[in-house]
Amino acid sequence: MISVDGRETGMDIKHFHNLEEILLKIMDGGELEGRVVTDVFVNNESFSEIYPHQAEDIETDEIKSVEVKSVPVADMAQDIADELGKVILLMEHGARRVADLFRSAEDAEALEVYQDLMDVTRDFLNMIGVLRGESLTRDFASFDAAADEVSTLFSEMMEVLENEDWILLADLLEYEFIPAIARWKGVIAELKASFAATDKE
Repeated sequence: MISVDGRETGMDIKHFHNLEEILLKIMDGGELEGRVVTDVFVNNESFSEIYPHQAEDIETDEIKSVEVKSVPVADMAQDIADELGKVILLMEHGARRVADLFRSAEDAEALEVYQDLMDVTRDFLNMIGVLRGESLTRDFASFDAAADEVSTLFSEMMEVLENEDWILLADLLEYEFIPAIARWKGVIAELKASFAATDKE
């Protein structure tokens, strides 16, 4: 039996050579349009690839059932947007901690936490970019302004970092980075509103 979100597809496992063929056929079938796959169950056990194209190595004579679970893109985007709000709070907290460490002359620890902060910030910006790409609203002036501000700030902080001016870096983090990151709350609210509108259509 092959099912998607609890509905049988009518496809027969015997007509395929391996699991990858089944999954590709499901993806091409149009049932998952506007949706994101969250889980795949093979023989009622959760399946996720440990290496690329592992599904190709699972032959259909080993398979009794395949079930695919999915959620609408808008729902997934809403959940991610909620999580990003929490990430902003973490970044604000991290920036304050780095600034405090630099001002206490604990430079080694400050630089370590600063590196973590920059990694989290890059991941955050990448995820916001993905959400913007999924949104049907194309005109996000607030997104562009916030992205430009953080990009300029990154360049400035890199320069200050190279000059090892730790007090200036602490000031930049506290008085410019934290307010710049806080402005992303508005961008996230706009993205959430756009996905909520998409969900109602």
